[in-house]
Amino acid sequence: LVVGPSGAGKDSILRGAAEALKHQSQFVFPRRVITRPAEVAAEDHDTLSEKSFETLREGGGFLLWWQAHGNSYGIPAEVDNQLKAGRVVIINVSRQIIAAAAIQFPKLSVVEITADPAARISRIAERGREPAEAATMRALREVSAYPPSLKVQHIENNGALVAAVGAFLEYLREL
Repeated sequence: LVVGPSGAGKDSILRGAAEALKHQSQFVFPRRVITRPAEVAAEDHDTLSEKSFETLREGGGFLLWWQAHGNSYGIPAEVDNQLKAGRVVIINVSRQIIAAAAIQFPKLSVVEITADPAARISRIAERGREPAEAATMRALREVSAYPPSLKVQHIENNGALVAAVGAFLEYLREL
């Protein structure tokens, strides 16, 4: 699971890694389902209405799901087939679901992408989805600690994106 604060560059790093690994079938980057319209500059996702999302969730259509920032997010249930096939499945998720996911998936690995607060605030503001004050609050939001038994790999994304993508790829190839 890839986690980290808003504006840390998770989606940019995931795009870079997916491109670098596109011919290696053992690595899978499934699309999330989000109740927000798709944007070219944002993360790659499928869009559903809240009603359709809820219907799918109630029917067992998601392996993982959560709500954050006024939207619902889900990982399609068919991703479980990739896990059962022994593939490395890389998913951007909310930090709030890590404890539950660690129970559900004993082989879980977590990578936290971070960046300094000024960079995160700037990146969130550039998206233009929320006012500057909301972007600042989002960037500085505190999240509870990870489960103590869980090992978390940390990658800083304060410099060149290629360096952060390289560090992420190095970690993935060691799995």
